[in-house]
Amino acid sequence: SLSSRWLECCARCLIGAPFASLVATGLCFFGVALFCGCGHEALTGTERLIETYFSKNYQDYEYLIDVIHAFQYVIYGTASFFFLYGALLLAEGFYTTGAVRQIFGDYKTTICGKGLSATFVGVTYALTIVWLLVFACSAVPVYIYFNTWTTCQSIAIPSKTSASIGTLCADARMYGVLPWNAFPGKVCGSNLLSICKTPEFQMTFHLFIAAFVGAAATLISLLTYMIAATYNFAVLKLMGRGTKF
Repeated sequence: SLSSRWLECCARCLIGAPFASLVATGLCFFGVALFCGCGHEALTGTERLIETYFSKNYQDYEYLIDVIHAFQYVIYGTASFFFLYGALLLAEGFYTTGAVRQIFGDYKTTICGKGLSATFVGVTYALTIVWLLVFACSAVPVYIYFNTWTTCQSIAIPSKTSASIGTLCADARMYGVLPWNAFPGKVCGSNLLSICKTPEFQMTFHLFIAAFVGAAATLISLLTYMIAATYNFAVLKLMGRGTKF
């Protein structure tokens, strides 16, 4: 019957589906959305914190604002690129599975098909290396905010440290966020504790953590793509046929 043939066709498609590519694509979309969305808002929150608490002179953080805005535009481009590239990698995964072979019979892979698979392997390798740097850079703001939060915990609970509360500070200049001649450039003691308790600080801190998690998820998806694409290309090259992956 028509329904049984339809179910049989669906079953064959599922058997030959590139599950590794499907998982990697979902993880890539999730990671990029988390990294770009949360990263964009976290940078905006950092801008507000700097101009509100760490410097009263716009010239001190004018360069920082330009860098933040440039990064936000890069984020827009990154999101668009990875959503497109993820879709292409998924399509390539379907191409190199046995789904077509299961339905239409054995087929020989063309030289063009092999070249396209090799291109995806090379580009994915390069993207993985670049994203390793992005992943490392995304850990920097988390480290800075965590240090600030830890200092606030020491101020809130003086028994945690032997230092005077007034000497416990968060200095934006020491991280290169502000120039050394910025005033005040740092916030200490109870003033710093009050900043840590603000919704702006808490939200920005958690947004950077979420962006870091998104960068990690994207890196894992790229590593999965890289393994799957390398395996598929090796089979195409050695066997001259599509393979399941």
